[in-house]
Amino acid sequence: MTRSNFSAPRVVIRTVLLGSVLFAGLAATGCSPVVATRGNLTDPQQVAELQPGQSRRDDVAAVLGTPTSVGTFDPNVWYYIGQKTEKTAFFEPEVTERRVVIARFDDAGVLREIRTLDKSNGQDIDLVERTTPTAGREMGFLEQMMGNVGRFSAKDTKGKGPGS
Repeated sequence: MTRSNFSAPRVVIRTVLLGSVLFAGLAATGCSPVVATRGNLTDPQQVAELQPGQSRRDDVAAVLGTPTSVGTFDPNVWYYIGQKTEKTAFFEPEVTERRVVIARFDDAGVLREIRTLDKSNGQDIDLVERTTPTAGREMGFLEQMMGNVGRFSAKDTKGKGPGS
């Protein structure tokens, strides 16, 4: 046997081994979760800096930033809402962290109460899958695609140029 007969299987083995390692690496990174932070996920240490009775609106805004929402019926209530989710591959995102900070001010703008709610304070709400019935009938795919064939004639478009 010559030396060239032994090198071909080695090349194939190396190629298969390299391909397997690359595929395993891609598969591992494809399954790593994608982390997304939405809203204003406040830092608990920053919230601890704020003192009811001493801090003012400007102090709260300087420490926590602009509120996510202001109370609809009471502009003296500020909400800081944020959450962190992880999504793996094609699965639904999972909420890993959620925090709502509620800051209440008096009419003079002095902080009266600051409360922090987390994921454990939330409630799951089941969505209703009903649909609202409408008048008429359901059209199939082909009916929708072929529905306008023959409806328009040349006289309908006569005198109308492009863009008219």
